[in-house]
Amino acid sequence: MSMTPAYPKAFWSEAIEVGLPAIDGQHKRLFDLAASFRGEGDQIRVMKTLATLCDYTNTHLREEEAMLQAIAYPDLSEHKQHHIRFRRMLHDFLEDSRSMTLDEIADRAEALINGWFYQHILTVDADYVPAVKAYEARKHALALARPPLSVARDTGWPGFGSDGLSPAYNPLPDACC
Repeated sequence: MSMTPAYPKAFWSEAIEVGLPAIDGQHKRLFDLAASFRGEGDQIRVMKTLATLCDYTNTHLREEEAMLQAIAYPDLSEHKQHHIRFRRMLHDFLEDSRSMTLDEIADRAEALINGWFYQHILTVDADYVPAVKAYEARKHALALARPPLSVARDTGWPGFGSDGLSPAYNPLPDACC
């Protein structure tokens, strides 16, 4: 059985919000899932919750990586390495859970989310927030600078296709947030 690194225990609070509503919502959902292991339950409910936690974590990590890719975040490769380590911890947890008691599963889920993940949000995720906010500001400024469609079509404003109707390219993709 592999051991989860010891981290100080913490719970979701507004103090760890990064200021990006979509990401904050996903983070909060992961904390809520970790908390749902406690209480009355049977092996089936706990294992379903564990599967949900793993699935949702993978979804969150994929979406976060896609967002960082879309903004050309310079430290994306390093950020992905943190996610790879966390995915490995989750995989080990799933393997180990077959021989764990319900209380041990709950303790381990809390240690992963309320410990490692909490620290990840405060340190690694906090590092990308300025880059995402700068990207959003550039995207907003570009949207404000773009003339109305009829003017762009009639004047051949850069950024519109040869048909004068559709954007030829989008230098700031929508895949971010």
